[in-house]
Amino acid sequence: MKNIILILMVSFLGFVAQAQEKKNKNAKYVTEVNGNCEQCQKRIQKAAFSVLGVKSANWNIETHQLSLILNEEKCSLFDVKKAITRVGHDTDEIKTTKEDYDNLHSCCKYERL
Repeated sequence: MKNIILILMVSFLGFVAQAQEKKNKNAKYVTEVNGNCEQCQKRIQKAAFSVLGVKSANWNIETHQLSLILNEEKCSLFDVKKAITRVGHDTDEIKTTKEDYDNLHSCCKYERL
């Protein structure tokens, strides 16, 4: 009898642990990304879509806000931010390298803080 109860408890704990790890397949995020123009917009959105799991990416030129929908089972917001910094744009959390920033077209160079 004790063995049956022990087996049931272990099974229950296994199901509970598995349920807690479930990630959102349509997670929505809004984050700040620096840029200036339509060229920046295309570059930022292309970089976001290069990350496996990104379903939607829309960067607003006026507000500098990137709206994302992503599958958290395949990627994270941090993965998207890393991809964007590799093409020369700072995010609210990660800054691009000087080399990547210097590779931007002159109209795309924003004021860095």
